[in-house]
Amino acid sequence: MAGHRRGSWVVALCCALCLAVLAGCGGRGPVPDAAAGEVRTLLDRRAQAVLDGNEKAFDRTERPARDADDLFGRLRAVPLDSWDYRLTGLDRDGARATARAELHYRIKGYDRAPITAERTLSLKRSGGQWYVTAEGPAKKSGEQLWDQGRVTAQRGAHSLVLGVGQSAADLRAHRELADRAVPAVRDAWPGKWPGRIVVLVPRSLDGMAGLLGAPASGYRGIAAVTTGETGGSGRAPADRIILNPEAYGVLGDFGKRVVLTHEATHVATRTETSAATPLWLSEGFADWVGYRGTGRTAAQAAPELRRAVQRSQLPAALPEDEDFGFGGDATKLAGAYEGAWLACRMIAEQWGERKLTDFYAAVGAHKGRAGAVEGALRDVLDTTPDDFTARWRTYLRAELG
Repeated sequence: MAGHRRGSWVVALCCALCLAVLAGCGGRGPVPDAAAGEVRTLLDRRAQAVLDGNEKAFDRTERPARDADDLFGRLRAVPLDSWDYRLTGLDRDGARATARAELHYRIKGYDRAPITAERTLSLKRSGGQWYVTAEGPAKKSGEQLWDQGRVTAQRGAHSLVLGVGQSAADLRAHRELADRAVPAVRDAWPGKWPGRIVVLVPRSLDGMAGLLGAPASGYRGIAAVTTGETGGSGRAPADRIILNPEAYGVLGDFGKRVVLTHEATHVATRTETSAATPLWLSEGFADWVGYRGTGRTAAQAAPELRRAVQRSQLPAALPEDEDFGFGGDATKLAGAYEGAWLACRMIAEQWGERKLTDFYAAVGAHKGRAGAVEGALRDVLDTTPDDFTARWRTYLRAELG
């Protein structure tokens, strides 16, 4: 989850890309301006066909004609508000070419700004025209859900659930839990957010990893993740909650409810989460919202940390960012989440829930990590890091000992 920084260098880069496309690049020689212009026209027609739901027009952009399970068919259930290709590079070898493009798209009713995906399109020239022979994610770029198969959808009051290889009954169950998660987050988080979430359900763990553009080993056992912009611009497109059907699927209804509420909290707090926000606060707060009102005790929800406390292995300090790494020790990871949750729970109990949300916002509003927590502890909670840590350790003893 990374923010976007804009500046004069972005303008320079865009200009450089435009010049490169106009002049032609790569392949076995310069590409005439006409080739780039023709490909742009082709991509514009392709994009318009997708938006219009015009399968015949879409088929006219391809050679050979595709079957019913091509990109157009796999996309059919996705409610799109915009779909646009921007050519960034073209390598030509006679009647064959490879185009590099940015795909900008928006899901209707959910995305406040276009999401950008890097795409590679294989092209063939025939009868004086260019046609697409294949389209997919660029190298080292994450897949889109429709790259993995035909997408099916379930639209709820507060959610849109998109799946590949999922039964209608399973998608309805995901939708129902997502629709319960959004009001729970609204009740806990006073900040402004659209109150809508998009949940992606791939076929498998490998599918989840493909969407994230990362090795599957790093997400084994992780039930869900949320992707999106961090940094508080307020202009980010809606985040995507991506489920791992293997880990999420073995949870009971209660666990699934907590997971989706946790992830929906990340969506809600995105604009007030920044590089200044430590993971113990962002993950702990999301867990606090997830467990809020469920009646779960600390001993029930923090078994790993309870065992550590009972072995007289009380943590000396709050979890560090690296303690939340997905590919590390599962026991240490569980303890980090539990300790972070109990830190936020302690704030809510001893200072009040509004102080907890004010503390979260104050940390995220800081210009950088250095001094962010210290300043918010002082200004919002009227305490110091040493005193807060000591109180947290005492709280762990009392709740888990």
